[in-house]
Amino acid sequence: MIIGLTGGIASGKSTVAAYLQQHYGIPVYDADIYARLALAPGTPAWQAVVQRYGSQVLLTNGHINRRWLGERIFEEPAERQWLESWIHPWVRQCYAQIPPATGPVVYSIPLLFEAHMTDLVQQVWVVWCTTKQQYQRLISRNQLTEAQAHARITAQLPLPLKMLWADRLLDNSRTLTHLYQQIDQCVAAFK
Repeated sequence: MIIGLTGGIASGKSTVAAYLQQHYGIPVYDADIYARLALAPGTPAWQAVVQRYGSQVLLTNGHINRRWLGERIFEEPAERQWLESWIHPWVRQCYAQIPPATGPVVYSIPLLFEAHMTDLVQQVWVVWCTTKQQYQRLISRNQLTEAQAHARITAQLPLPLKMLWADRLLDNSRTLTHLYQQIDQCVAAFK
């Protein structure tokens, strides 16, 4: 069973992934980690980004300044699409190299629907919370302004739409105990 874990930004995907990994020992393969690797110094995506934006996109250690780049790509949807055209194929290739598992695994892919990667998974779990909670969590976690948070939230498909396509919904608008109970029920359903 390959579970595609997704949701909106700051909806609680990492919390769910950590619980599945720590409580059940289910391996989690995180698309965000693969996306960071796609931009590691020397990779084709890194070279393309440096060529497009120049040395101003780099930190002193040669790594991409993700905060600087994030501000550019969330201000300009065309720039975000250009960057994703480099990153999404890399992420897909990383998932293709994962050896077959004997038990359940989780592919945590924030842009599961947007990147057209649903074919990689057998079941889709969507973690959701209210839009107000997304804003509060994102502003607090990433020290963003409301406008920056808005740009990031609206860059993704709306959560209600993702929820329509889910096999399982995980409500993260209440307590952690409530969220964990839902995860336990989902895991029990495929054991």
